[in-house]
Amino acid sequence: MSGHRVFTGRKGAIPNRAGKRVLRGFTLVELLVVIAIIALLMAILMPALQKVRKQARISACLAKLKQWSLYFMMYVDEYDGRFMEGLNGTSRLPDGSNDRRWVKALGPYFKWDSKMTCCPEAVKPWITETGEDLGLAGTHLGSTTAWGYYDRAGWFKRVKGSYGINGWCNDPDPGGGHGGKPEDWHWRTPYTRGAGYVPLLVGAQRYNLWPESMDEPLSYDGEYWSGYGHIARTCLNRHAGFVNALFMDWSARKIGLKQLWTLKWHKTFNTADIWTLAGGVRAGDWPKWLRRFPDY
Repeated sequence: MSGHRVFTGRKGAIPNRAGKRVLRGFTLVELLVVIAIIALLMAILMPALQKVRKQARISACLAKLKQWSLYFMMYVDEYDGRFMEGLNGTSRLPDGSNDRRWVKALGPYFKWDSKMTCCPEAVKPWITETGEDLGLAGTHLGSTTAWGYYDRAGWFKRVKGSYGINGWCNDPDPGGGHGGKPEDWHWRTPYTRGAGYVPLLVGAQRYNLWPESMDEPLSYDGEYWSGYGHIARTCLNRHAGFVNALFMDWSARKIGLKQLWTLKWHKTFNTADIWTLAGGVRAGDWPKWLRRFPDY
């Protein structure tokens, strides 16, 4: 029986000694060679496929931010060309709160759908819908996780998300400015000169942020922002050295992580401060995880 073959599939027919045609199968060696070739091809193709998938998620994120531009535009049109008041409005709302943060103010437009508040690259929340803390905040996974699920005063339902508003775009009531900073730092309306350089909604670890020009970068990607500054809430390696943003002129585009310090976050923001090339920053000044990214 030497030379006996393993019949694993039809490969052709050959005549035997009696002149009858019999099926010829693949040998075990041939099967192993085919499997090895398939494995090699998969090893070659997988990085390319992963890159394509990441690129697709970047495009999906930018498309989602463009959808948010419609929600903001509808709100602004309905409220005399002005943005929402933010956290501390001075007038009580029908639900008994003074919470006019973007999540609540735009809730009727995006239907409280957490799929809309999440970047496709960051959908796993810190806290489950039942309130269980998963311990992801402040870890290396922080850049690719979502804040929430949170439940704030007057919110229709618990919401998670991975975008945050530039709080300086808000239109606070008198005395409702952030952190004792001058109220004239706020943009209040999108109809202003240079709106294309003002971020409105960005990929973030928090649903709001108030950047200042001297804010320090995080020591590692995804670190909890406490003790740094509000730019740290959006300086996340979410899209291969970039984070996506909707700008106040309704355009959506990628921002290089070091470029975050060169944008006009509020009306008096110094775009040439110490964390910019114009301000004299050197490569070694950045935390190690940021040094490989382009300077601005």
